[in-house]
Amino acid sequence: MIADILLVDDNCIQATTRKAILSRSGGNVAVACDGRQALAMLDQAGGLRPVGLVVTDHLMPGMNGPEFVAILRMRFPDLPVVVLSGLAEAEDEYSDLEVIFRMKPYPPDELLALVRMLLSQPIGRTA
Repeated sequence: MIADILLVDDNCIQATTRKAILSRSGGNVAVACDGRQALAMLDQAGGLRPVGLVVTDHLMPGMNGPEFVAILRMRFPDLPVVVLSGLAEAEDEYSDLEVIFRMKPYPPDELLALVRMLLSQPIGRTA
């Protein structure tokens, strides 16, 4: 998998819309329907850092956002992660996981600006 952004969202309509928005960043966007699929896609890269940014939903079947990010952090501790959720209280579940949490609905232009900023920064820096 060669992509600049890995988008993880179980809602096909939202994933399609967000992919179109994120594609305007100029980067390649890969889409996974859940955390397990996202981890499998990352594993296919043979342990190399195949993406520069992960944008994930919070509520997903099988493996929720915090579970996914916890595993992701073990493998890629400095990979920037943006979590999008409609639940304000969900932010507490990420307190030790070094993510950027944003409430949905999050304006497309603001998401695009955040993504561009994160992709342009050296690894390990967050907003």
